[in-house]
Formats: sequence, structure tokens, C-alpha cells
Amino acid sequence: MNDNIHTTGLDALYLASVDSSVKRITAVAGFPITAVAGKFIREKSKGAYEFHWFTSEKSAMETALGASVSGCRSLVLVKHVGMNLLADPLITSVTHTIGAGVVILAGDDPAAIGSQNEQDSRWYGKIAEVAVFDPSGPESAYKCLIRAFEISEETSTPVIVRVTDRLEKSEGSIRRIARSCDTQLKLFDPSMWKLTMHGKHQRFHQKSYPLLNREAENSSLSRVSIRGSIGIISSGIPSAIVDELLSENTRWAEVSHLALGIVSPFPYMLVANFVKKHESLLVAEESEPFIESHIRILGNISGKETGHLPYGLLDRENIGFALANLDRPHVTEYTSIQTIAERGSKPICSDCPYMPLYRTLRRLDVMIAGDMGCSIRTAPEPLGAVDTGFSLGGAISTACGFPEKGIAVIGDFGLAHSGIVGLINAVDHGSDVLIIVLQNDIAAMTGGQPTPDIKEAVRALVPDMAVFDIDAGVCSIKETAVEKELERMIAGKLQARGVSVIYVKCKCLRF
Repeated sequence: MNDNIHTTGLDALYLASVDSSVKRITAVAGFPITAVAGKFIREKSKGAYEFHWFTSEKSAMETALGASVSGCRSLVLVKHVGMNLLADPLITSVTHTIGAGVVILAGDDPAAIGSQNEQDSRWYGKIAEVAVFDPSGPESAYKCLIRAFEISEETSTPVIVRVTDRLEKSEGSIRRIARSCDTQLKLFDPSMWKLTMHGKHQRFHQKSYPLLNREAENSSLSRVSIRGSIGIISSGIPSAIVDELLSENTRWAEVSHLALGIVSPFPYMLVANFVKKHESLLVAEESEPFIESHIRILGNISGKETGHLPYGLLDRENIGFALANLDRPHVTEYTSIQTIAERGSKPICSDCPYMPLYRTLRRLDVMIAGDMGCSIRTAPEPLGAVDTGFSLGGAISTACGFPEKGIAVIGDFGLAHSGIVGLINAVDHGSDVLIIVLQNDIAAMTGGQPTPDIKEAVRALVPDMAVFDIDAGVCSIKETAVEKELERMIAGKLQARGVSVIYVKCKCLRF
């Protein structure tokens, strides 16, 4: 068990979970967390844990909390935008307190490779007042997750471990520890109900938060090396990139480095002591200037806010450029804004069976709200099928805001995720909206996970519901005739008052 093992960051996370005796794993698919979930699914026969896919991050978090108060360590797997949905139970659980350890693996997506935004999960440490670990490689990931479960139980709060696609794919050695947590269950302490809500918050700041703060200031997961008058502060994968750059380039051999393993609570004393020993500092982090914003007042700090580093993803060239230009108070080399023409488009699959629908939508003179999923890829030209797309499950509520009866295009996964709430409100408010549900029975954008069929629940809410089977239509008549039939059906629903639904069925060819 104590031998060094060469592994990936993905495998290190799995092994740390096994060695932490995790009993319940809840997950919502999405890049880059689907790969982590896939590892647990493939190895399930070897483990003593339950794994379940969820359609809602809020439900995934609440189920983990239910396991926690019953004495089962739980792991929640979500991508960064999923943190927004589970924030409600997360923030309340901190002062409510928990039982056995709960850790959230938050999959961040610097450069928005497979996401609708580029938000930084480290900020949830500030909002929820929880610990946030930001590992830099396999060894760091393994140790962070092991410690995260321990500190979760010591403080009776959930803990966030931030991961990225590059962390999952990174390689290195880890030294596994022997299991030590199978024998005693940590249960929820019901004496908390003797306190008022304000009293629970007071107790948290008197007992739990000081432990979290001490952990951040003194953690062995943070590394520091003092070499010269220039220093770099980093966290996550950028820490590994900085280590490589400093070790391989003699030009930067005298640059100091503070690699933070815990970024929340923010270790002010640790960072301040590092800052005061250097004439100039560079902060290397992804995606937002989280660390930089905490310490700008301390001295000559360069990073994203000064233009020395780009927002989002970092590479060696970015950091090398920043070091070479520390004498400049502000640089503008990263001020250009990336366009689809420069990056290359990520269009809908050319053989997508929903193409007749998308071509039909393009010809309509009404506002169309899209949803996060495959359909959002039809917004840019040449299709131009939908006009907006704010969040997963948000199309129905968005379309209810249109002054005239418009259309909401939503996948069956998005509907089950949170769109059903928008549908309930639309019916209750008597909204004028046509909802087109793309029913392919899977979450196509995230790997083909199964989606619950809630068609009968929708029918109970909306009597004006029709079903159109594209696959059957294309088999029996020409594709142009399918478009005409869809256009006729949509036009009829748009003329009706109130809420209307068309289920458009077909099978995704990718799965």
C-alpha cells in the first residue's frame, strides 16, 4: 500500500476516494467531470460504493447530505456551472452541520472547452465559507481528497476540491495510505437543533471556521521555496507548469514559488509572509484572478488584472512572457477577444437527425429560446436556429419573458434537470409559449447518459401536447416533407393561446 504508484490525476482521485472509504457517489454529467464519473462506473465492481447519475446538482448534493447524516462518506461530482444549482443546500449545510465527510469535486473548465461559461469554483469557498483545495497533479490530488474528507468531518462542513481536464490527464507518482476510516461512523449531532439559525452561524465561526483557517495557513499541501527577489504565487495546474518552467529554464532559476494547495479560507498570513520577501510578484492561476484579488493591496503584484497573463487557461509561454515583462506595470498583449472564426466552430453534427427541425426554426419569424445542450450549437450561422441560451433547463422560463408567443427549444435532459420548474410556472401563470422538447432519451452533449421520460407528467400539466417522430417521418417521406409537416404543426401551436408542447422524437446517431 505504501509503494509509489505512477498514475494519472483521474486515477489518483479514484484511489483517494477508495482509500477514504467513500460509500455514496452522486454525479451530474458534464465536461470535465464526466471522465471522473466514468472511472467510478468502470471500477464499481471492485468498490464498496454506490454510484448514481442525477439530472439535478441540487438533488445530487441533497442525497449526499442525506448519506452524510447517516454516517456514510459521500462524494458529489459536478461541473463548475453545476455548483450554481447545489449552492442552496451547500451554503445551508455549513451552519446546519453534517455527519460523515462530504466532498464536492467541482470540475472547472478554463477556456470553456465544453461549457457555456468559464466561471471559477474557488469563489464558492468565499460564498459558502468552506474549504477549497486546488490540487496541481496526481500526488496533490490524492492528498487533497484524503485530507478533504478528514477536514470535512473535523469541521462538520462540506469541502470543495477543484479539478480540471488537465489535472485529470496529468501524470505522476502517488503513495497510497492504508484505510483507517471503516470502523467508526460519524453521525449528525442533533444537539444543533437547540440553537437558533443565528446561533448556528455563531457556532460555526467560533468552532469550525478557525479550524478551516488554521488548515489553510499551515497545510502541508502548500509548498514554498524562497530563491530570489522575484516570486510566483500559484494554485492548481499552473503550479505544476511553474515548477517545470523554473526547473528547466536557467533564466528563472532564482525565482521563488509559493504553490497553494488550499485557497479557501484564504491563507493571508502565509501569502503575506511570502510577498514581503520579494520585490515583485506574479500570480499564476486559472481562470479568474482569485488569489490576485486578495493580495493586490500588498505590493507590486502582476497577473491577469495587469494584463501580464490571459484570463482562463495558462501555458508555459504565458508565464514565461509574464516573467520577462514584470518591469512593465501593465501590458496589453492579451487584450484581443477570441472569435469563432479564429478558434474554429463547434457546430452541430452534420448528420444530426434534428436538422429538419433546425432548418424549420430558422425560417420562423418568432423569438426562439434555446437551452444548454446540442441545440445551442445551432445559434451561430449558418443555421441561426435559436436566438438565446442562458442556462441548462432555462429555455422555457426565458421564452415566457417574450412579449409575443415564442418558442422554447429544450432537450429532454434539460427538461428533467430544471426545465420542468419553468413549465410548472408557465402553466400557473397562463403564459403564451410553445415548448419543443427534443426527446432522444439521453444527455447527448455529456456522453449519452440515460434521461428519464417524463412525457406523461408533461401531458398532465399541458393538455395541448403533440408528439412528432422524426425518425418515422424520414423513413416514410422525404426530409423536405418532414420540414413542411413540422412547420405546419408549429404554426398551428403558435396560433393557440396558452402553453403548447411538441415532443420531437429521434435517436442520436452518436450513441
